[in-house]
Amino acid sequence: MAFLFQKFQEAVRILAKSPTFARNPRHIQFEADINRLFLYTSYNRLGRNADESDAEAIIDMAGKASLADQQKQVQENIHSQIKTFCASMDEILLPDSKSINESSESTSQRNPAVTRSGLGLAVGRMSPQNKSPGYTLELKPSQIPHKDAGQGLFIDGQADVGTVIAFYPGIIYSPAYYRYIPGYPRVDTHNPYLITRYDGTVINAQPWGVGGEIREVWDLSSVNKSRPNVKDDANNKGSDQIWKMLNKPLQATRVAISGDVLERRNPLAFAHFANHPAKEMVPNVMVCPYDFPLTEKDMRTYIPNIKFRSGEEAKMKRFGSFWFKSWGSSNGESDVLVLKALVLVATRSLCDEEVLLNYRLSNSKRRPSWYTPVDEEEDRRRWS
Repeated sequence: MAFLFQKFQEAVRILAKSPTFARNPRHIQFEADINRLFLYTSYNRLGRNADESDAEAIIDMAGKASLADQQKQVQENIHSQIKTFCASMDEILLPDSKSINESSESTSQRNPAVTRSGLGLAVGRMSPQNKSPGYTLELKPSQIPHKDAGQGLFIDGQADVGTVIAFYPGIIYSPAYYRYIPGYPRVDTHNPYLITRYDGTVINAQPWGVGGEIREVWDLSSVNKSRPNVKDDANNKGSDQIWKMLNKPLQATRVAISGDVLERRNPLAFAHFANHPAKEMVPNVMVCPYDFPLTEKDMRTYIPNIKFRSGEEAKMKRFGSFWFKSWGSSNGESDVLVLKALVLVATRSLCDEEVLLNYRLSNSKRRPSWYTPVDEEEDRRRWS
């Protein structure tokens, strides 16, 4: 298995430099990330009994498949793992209920004695079919040698490359609702638990904290609602006045907000505690966009996110660093409603260690003293 992983790692390095990637720097980095995720998650899906021909086939597909096809496969691979996790959580928390896997139609003929994956052991249980232990996530003092490192995220146990390690929990803001993020426009001044997807979706994990002790309706009641400064400056004229108005946060009470019943004891909802690696340290996970289909109602309670606004989503289009409402067609996008979430995926085998994530902070702004770029070029492409 180690030999096959080495082949995948080499394929990642080669394909990342491929001239077939898009010309736009930001899109180049997006394609490179999806390519890596395709390899890692497909490799994970092969299982530990995979042979070299299977690995070669996936590497070949990674070099030929379109970006759209690779994205679909990544989503399928991630969703398969999360479905297994949700079913295992049901077995633990709702032992008298039908599991998710039992209640849904099987897409292929399988042995009734399905072996539980590593995610099925997320709360430290042992599978009777698989004697290998799973893992749990723990919060404890980080090993990063910096006074601001604080608590770190640690994996206790083992996980294979391509495994979903953690969910990034919290409130999801589309670009249309940036002004409702607490503290807008300087949203990150007092909140280190924000993360942005390539499509502009922002997730605020601060209200989630460390989770809870029950399954409950979770909404925005715990969020410190930002309120605009209604005092007008008589000296502000013309465009200056408009600019300052646009930079005021809006009140969350002015939009429709609905909560969902979420499992606050979710043992994987801790991605926001993963630290950036210090100098001469290497990240061992990467972010992966995960579009959770809201049609999967049996799984919904284990997805630790709510959308800031329910109902029809405003279509937004990016021009440079600005977002505008788009009145065009949906470009063939699926009509299935989704939650635009994020998960962390292992980029190598993990065992009893701290989970480290490359933050890829923008090099166009002043970065904190503790931040050491993992790859300056990747940072530049990500935020170009």
